Amino acid sequence: MLGRPSYSLNEDSTTPPSMQVETQIGDYYVTYMVFPAFPSPNQPGRVNLYASRIDDGRPFDGEVAFKVRDDSLFNDDEELLGVQLPDDNVFRQGFEFREAGNFIVRAEFEAGGEPYQIDFPLQIGEPARWGPLGLTVAAIMVLLITVNFVQRNRLISDKIRSGRQDRAG
Repeated sequence: MLGRPSYSLNEDSTTPPSMQVETQIGDYYVTYMVFPAFPSPNQPGRVNLYASRIDDGRPFDGEVAFKVRDDSLFNDDEELLGVQLPDDNVFRQGFEFREAGNFIVRAEFEAGGEPYQIDFPLQIGEPARWGPLGLTVAAIMVLLITVNFVQRNRLISDKIRSGRQDRAG
């Protein structure tokens, strides 16, 4: 077979996901993907999640709840995106964000009486030029330059004073 028939193409067919992660959690091997490759504000997107048992490869067939929260340091408010049943062994959750930002998506399910939670980052829109780490580094650099400048001026003033005292004495 040389390719896919055109009737099987959709908006995700020619664009790779923005993220594809494969991980192991408890008794399950989980794969999730985010479409489109570069999610933008006010445009629909989708998370695909596939979970199968590690021991026998059997796919998980229960419900998966998808939640989202802002990826800020002091924000614990989660919003339910939806609860999905498998569609051809894949859990598909749509989303659309009004504003750009960094978010954490959580997929939750329960199997064998055990809770499972998978968190992954989701960036909507262009990345911030200065994130928290960049701002911290910039603030430290400004502080170091300021301290260096003040110390240099103090050293020069002390040399001038000591020179005047030597001439006067």
